[in-house]
Amino acid sequence: MTSLSLPARRTATATIAALVAGFTLCTSSIASSAEQRTDHRRPGAARIVGSGDFVLPYLSDNDVRSFSFDAVAAPYSIPRPKIPTGLPVDARGTVRISHHSADQNVTYTSEGQVECLVTGPNMATVTALITKVSHEETGSLGKRVGLSVYDGGKGGKADRVGFSWNGVNLLPNSEDAEVGTCMAPAPYAPVVKGGYTVTHAELAPLPRP
Repeated sequence: MTSLSLPARRTATATIAALVAGFTLCTSSIASSAEQRTDHRRPGAARIVGSGDFVLPYLSDNDVRSFSFDAVAAPYSIPRPKIPTGLPVDARGTVRISHHSADQNVTYTSEGQVECLVTGPNMATVTALITKVSHEETGSLGKRVGLSVYDGGKGGKADRVGFSWNGVNLLPNSEDAEVGTCMAPAPYAPVVKGGYTVTHAELAPLPRP
């Protein structure tokens, strides 16, 4: 093995140190750029907003039915028995429901507090606890309802909604079944006025212990 003189060894050592410093700086820059790209691409919270009138495909009448949504995901924000951390589907916001009966010339309204939201591309499922009603005889106060939305694109012409009452959530004895969190049927009713915007986001990871 050829030995280096003292000056040569110093030069070689300086060169290696410079290379290590440069490599470290380059690696740091790459990591920083990667972090910036990751932050830039990080999805926002799942959300659904909008208001629309819809019709029932199996019924022809002059009633006016509508839903309004202003809901956003709030993961792990609602502690539950045996689940103190809450769930990744926790959400907050408001759902407003309106049904004008043409035969009775009466408009029934209710308002619910959103508790759960799950989205997929162009779709959302929401459940809410009814906190206000215009007519107590409807029996919906305090109940959980499930609603679904399909965002068909700009203008709302292809939007659709679904909901957990009116014969789609029955037990074998024809009584209404209890609705679970984020449970609703597929959006089967076409929107004829207004529309909705669904912002999809993946469910948040489990909180660290």
